[in-house]
Amino acid sequence: MAINNPIAAPHTHSGLSTTNIMYLVVLALSPAALYGVWIFGLPAALVIVSCCISAWLSEVICLQLQGKNWLSSIDGSSLLTALLLAMSLPASTPWWVASFGCIFAIVIGKHVYGGLGHNPFNPAMLGRVMLLICFPIELTNWQAISIPSVGSDGLIFSQQWLGIDGVSSATPLADLNQVVEWKGLLLGEHAGSLGETSALLIALGGLFLIWRGIIRPYIPCALLLGLTIPASIAHWLHPQDFASGLAHLLSGGAMLAAFFIATDLVTSPTSPRGQILFGAGCGLLIWLIRSFGSYPEGVAFAVLIMNAGTPVIDHYLRPKIFGSQSLFKRSKGA
Repeated sequence: MAINNPIAAPHTHSGLSTTNIMYLVVLALSPAALYGVWIFGLPAALVIVSCCISAWLSEVICLQLQGKNWLSSIDGSSLLTALLLAMSLPASTPWWVASFGCIFAIVIGKHVYGGLGHNPFNPAMLGRVMLLICFPIELTNWQAISIPSVGSDGLIFSQQWLGIDGVSSATPLADLNQVVEWKGLLLGEHAGSLGETSALLIALGGLFLIWRGIIRPYIPCALLLGLTIPASIAHWLHPQDFASGLAHLLSGGAMLAAFFIATDLVTSPTSPRGQILFGAGCGLLIWLIRSFGSYPEGVAFAVLIMNAGTPVIDHYLRPKIFGSQSLFKRSKGA
């Protein structure tokens, strides 16, 4: 009697597809994005819309050139890349600069390497770094907040909120030692990128992803500790030269990196030990670049550097095969 051997081992399935995961991450990030529009006004909405449209069109064109069905472009991956890039940009970024960054992220950061699941680097962060190098003025022009006020006739939107007149301001990362109070950082009531709008909403979105099992807590915890511990030690030793750990934690894109960028399933390690090392490395690099580098923010550079080390981390810290024994035990048993 012929025996049909299985071609692959049996596996459990969570019931989540790639599309489900992408849209759940977008859903978790949406409250912070919408709050960014509330804080900065229509210019922020224009940045988000420009990123989403250009990313989707780039995805469709790349799929068509490869002879693939363009309907694959609605899997949510290009939308997530666009939203992450938009959240890392100032609200005053011109729409064409934001669009160019998304085109670069999708074409060069994703499809040049083979498409979804094959890219070694986070596409959104590649786009962010490219824009920072090519358009440093546009990407360091921070717009002041312009929260709508409530009057007798309802909401009152300022000229700045409507995008008619813009007012520049300094981001807290420009001088962390003169940072605003922690409540302002927590709620995003300061100038900066869209992803700096509310550390609280971003953290809540990240906890939602952990609760749903989309990401594991190893990278977020390791990144936040890898950033906070050296910052706190340096601040304790030289408070006049280094900002506190809390200031680093709530400023810039630290929360966004911890829960939404560094946790990218494709470009981060697979094992728990590898993820802890990866997250801690990202956090330490963010602090080093912020404290000693030429740029006030180091999230994009730190994540890309650790992305490059992911294959090495996976090689040396990969989990043992189920049922395997060490060489010592096998030789002893023999």
